[in-house]
This record gives sequence, C-alpha cells and structure tokens, in this order.
Amino acid sequence: MSNLQIGDAAINFTLPGIDGEMYTLENYRDKSALAVIFSCNHCPYVLAWEDRLMATQADYADQGVQFVLINANDATKKPADSFEGMQTHAAEKGFNFPYLHDESQDVAKAYGAERTPEIFLFDHKGVLRYHGAPDDNYEDPSEVQAHYLRDALDAVLKGEAPSTTQTQPQGCTIKWKD
Repeated sequence: MSNLQIGDAAINFTLPGIDGEMYTLENYRDKSALAVIFSCNHCPYVLAWEDRLMATQADYADQGVQFVLINANDATKKPADSFEGMQTHAAEKGFNFPYLHDESQDVAKAYGAERTPEIFLFDHKGVLRYHGAPDDNYEDPSEVQAHYLRDALDAVLKGEAPSTTQTQPQGCTIKWKD
C-alpha cells in the first residue's frame, strides 16, 4: 500500500518528460488539483483506462486540474516502457497531459506506488485527498457504477473531502529493477 496517506503532502519530483522538458512538483503549485498517475505503455488496465483519463483531463482542465503520468517501469523487463516507447505511445494516443520517466524508480518508491494505473490526487495545497483507481470497471466504461476520480475531483474543487478517499488500485504491478 501507499507510503503516502490521505492528508499527507505531495512529494516533490524532478523528472524528464517525453517532450524533453524537466518537470517538478513546483510546476503545478498554481493548480486547483493535481493527479499524479503512475502508468505505463503495455498494461491492459492502463490501456483500458487511458481514454477515460484523457477525457477526464479534458473535462476538468478549465477548472485548473492537471494530470501528470509517470512511468517507472524497468524498460529492461518491459522494453515497450522505454523512453522512446513512451514517446511513441503518447503520440499515438494523443496524450493531453505530461508523461514523465522515472527511470531510477525513486519517485514511485517515495510515493509507495505499486500498480499501473495508480492515482494520487492532491488538492490546491498539495495535500493528498484521493488514492486509488480511476473508477470501478476497467473493462467496460458503460458499466461504471462508481466514478472515484471524477467524484474526488468534484469534491476537491468545492473544497470538500471526497466521500471515497481510497480504493484499491487495480492494474499491473510496477516492474521493479532487480
């Protein structure tokens, strides 16, 4: 389970994006909410949820919400998760959020991330308000009963605590270096 607990402050990071820029937590201090999402290029759960994550980012962007995806997988174990693979995948999908490479895996370890996708949603003060899965049905968007991330965003944007603050992340395990 996560090293970060609900109510904890976001942990800073400095990571390269697929666009060649360096990103830090400070880049997002002006946002109403920030979702740090550990992801990858190959996991069936990630692939099933990607379009929904892009749609959610688009729906909430004008309210000051920013998603940041971080890939911490060891590319020697999953070559599709190389930096070049990340660039190709993001271009093919048309990502509308930064996609960062945690080659050292230090950020994933600091956050306590274990799965892809795994969401850490922070409010405007950088306080963790939700941790877990995007919703309750990765297989079929039309069968979703609980929109965990959207519901948490709605609450955070109103300055309220989400009714659900934690769910079990569903997905592939992060591929750790030996």
